[in-house]
Amino acid sequence: QVQLLESGGGLVQTGGSLRLACAASGRTFISDVMGWFRQAPGKEREFVASTSWSGSNFYFGDSVKGRFTIARDSAKSTVYLQMNNLKPDDTGVYYCAASKIGWSTSPAAYSYWGQGTQVTVSP
Repeated sequence: QVQLLESGGGLVQTGGSLRLACAASGRTFISDVMGWFRQAPGKEREFVASTSWSGSNFYFGDSVKGRFTIARDSAKSTVYLQMNNLKPDDTGVYYCAASKIGWSTSPAAYSYWGQGTQVTVSP
C-alpha cells in the first residue's frame, strides 16, 4: 500500500504561482511513477505531469507545458508540482497519484491516490 498526502493548494490570481507537495509513505519503490492530475467541476480527470523517484524522465500535459515543473525529493519521499503563470483554466482539484505499472497519462494506470487539494485561480 502507498499513502499519498497533498498540500499547498489555495487561491491565487491569474499570473501567480503555487507549489503543491505530495508526501508518499508505505511501499514506495524507485521505479514507481508519480503523477499529478486535476479535475474541474463537470470535467474528466486530466493528466498534468509525471516523474519517477529516480527522476529519469518528466512528462507534462499540453496545457501546462512551459508553465509547470515537477520535481522529487527522494530523501523526503515528496513530489512537488511548481505551477507558474497560472490561469483560471487551471482551477480544479489537484490529485497526486502513484503507478506501479509504468508511464501513463491515463488515470486508470494509477492505483494510489491522494485526497486532493483545491487550486483556484481568480481572473
